[in-house]
Amino acid sequence: MILASAIFIITLIFVIWQPRDLQIGTTAVIGAIVALVLGVVSLDDVLIVTDIVWDATLSFIGIIILSMVLDEIGFFEWAALKMAKFSNGDGFKMFVYSILLGAFVSALFANDGAALILTPILLAKMRILNLNMKSIVAFLLAGGFISDSASLPFVFSNLTNIVTANYFNIGFGEYFTNMIIPYVVSVIASIVFLWILLRKDIPKKIDISLLKDPETAIKNKTLFYISWIFLAVLLVGYFIGDAYNLPVAVFALGGGALFLIIATLFKTVEPIHIIKEAPWQVVWFSIGLYIVVYGLKNAGLTDYLTIILKDLASRGDTIAIIGTGFLSAFLSAIMNNMPTVMIMDIALDKMGDIPNQALAYANIIGCNLGPKMTPFGSLATLLWLHVLAKKGVNISFAQYSKFGLIITPPVLLIVLLALAIF
Repeated sequence: MILASAIFIITLIFVIWQPRDLQIGTTAVIGAIVALVLGVVSLDDVLIVTDIVWDATLSFIGIIILSMVLDEIGFFEWAALKMAKFSNGDGFKMFVYSILLGAFVSALFANDGAALILTPILLAKMRILNLNMKSIVAFLLAGGFISDSASLPFVFSNLTNIVTANYFNIGFGEYFTNMIIPYVVSVIASIVFLWILLRKDIPKKIDISLLKDPETAIKNKTLFYISWIFLAVLLVGYFIGDAYNLPVAVFALGGGALFLIIATLFKTVEPIHIIKEAPWQVVWFSIGLYIVVYGLKNAGLTDYLTIILKDLASRGDTIAIIGTGFLSAFLSAIMNNMPTVMIMDIALDKMGDIPNQALAYANIIGCNLGPKMTPFGSLATLLWLHVLAKKGVNISFAQYSKFGLIITPPVLLIVLLALAIF
């Protein structure tokens, strides 16, 4: 356990620190190679991990490509401007609408897509509106939080969702049916607590006349209208694919590739540029860190977790759901949610027949919301902080952690209770 833990901790430190601009994916792969060389994991383990995460990884690539193409045609900028104009300059309304926009993007384009695409757009608009830095940070913190707390409704909304759904053979429709209420509750609870915490930094009135007309953001109106139809058809496709037990990646990656081709035919995007600029480091990070953490599983971590989960299960459904969710949340906050979800899935599976399938959903909720307690808890947060730093906005470890530790537990508790009740 000591060697496996040491490799994991050192890998995570380098992921957070990024010395000499060392990319997170490169660091995770190096950590995986070290774990393999030192015998913490075997080649068979690598194949097992790959089998667990391949669908999630390919889906992520597809969703990001789709998001980048939509960004190129002005889809997200139009949405952000439309949101701002719709608020009529009311600070409270703009705050709420920006969160709802983040919830929409996170649900349909995954939490990482929301962090990568929407954050710089919102930041740019906040600066045009001449908001002070406190107000800008308040809007950004709210947007960063909702990117994870709203990544619940669909299997493809978060990599953790895909991994767990595949692990326990949960269909697309079944997943949506069970998670739509927790999603709605999470969005509402997030809005309430974010407002309570950040309201002092939100101006009452904002001069939206400084913003350009939303229609001017659209680079190709025909393709813009097609994109709405395409997204609707793609969403239906996920449900149809569910009936035939098709992997999520078939539609996520296939949809991303198809829309890239369509946009290319319209001469709106450069496909080589899109493919080149896609965050491939995230792919290596995902696979590498999963392998590193699998070493902790080999060292007995999942056995300890199974004991805890069995004890929770013996105390009734509500306690089991809340306990599982908070256990996942705590682990996600200290060791990143991507490997945590896999470790917890394995631990749940070791229980034999899961006494209540809701525990699998509780694990997802914990892994989606829990990492918001620390800056390194989720990849989306790391990407979000990296994007902001490149744009000249630096949020310290202490500043973020104070925010995350205050807001995450109550929202998480309410969402887990919603899962238990409904």
